[in-house]
Amino acid sequence: MSNRTAIKVSNLTHTVTSNTGNLTILKGINMEILESQSVAIVGASGSGKSTLLGLLAGLDINTSGDIFVYDQAFSALSEEKRAIIRGQYVGFVFQSFHLLPSLQAIENVMLPAELKGDKDARQKAEALLQKVGLSHRLTHYPNQLSGGEQQRVAIARAFASQPKILFADEPTGNLDEENGKLIIDLLFDLNQSQGTTLVMVTHDNELAKLCDRQLIMSSGQLTEKSL
Repeated sequence: MSNRTAIKVSNLTHTVTSNTGNLTILKGINMEILESQSVAIVGASGSGKSTLLGLLAGLDINTSGDIFVYDQAFSALSEEKRAIIRGQYVGFVFQSFHLLPSLQAIENVMLPAELKGDKDARQKAEALLQKVGLSHRLTHYPNQLSGGEQQRVAIARAFASQPKILFADEPTGNLDEENGKLIIDLLFDLNQSQGTTLVMVTHDNELAKLCDRQLIMSSGQLTEKSL
């Protein structure tokens, strides 16, 4: 495992406005994640886990504090510059897959590489779909795939841009036990074989135990569970 810091968070807070006034979801969070580590963020529903993950991935902007991704102050950048860094460093796997319904599996996986101008996008997408066991589903559309197959396409797509950090929000949440195990094996295989930093939100304690570290979110604050 590398000693290089992939993510550093300093005094992170996040407040949203609701009908009843301001609601502070994250309260002064500090943490550091090293390159190639696997980290599970666990906690009750509504504790702020997914909010934190979205902020770390640059999908939203925090209210105060700092987020550094490979020493770059993510939270201080414009949306355009955050998008560039996301393209360089970040992959994201959503619980609800977020595949484009009008694109075939191969086209969904090719998309990130094509956006970067990669001329070998199709060849790389085929190799990734083969790695996730879907070489026989290249031309199928999302509605022709099972939930487990859609999640495997989503993981292949996340790795198409060769991210240094993969964020996963409840990656097994919509899957049965058998497909969930397939996805878990796949995520950790890619984490170990490619040295990808893996940060996931999960309700699954067995999945969390497989990670190098477990961070517990409670009432908007983060503590580390000793293993």
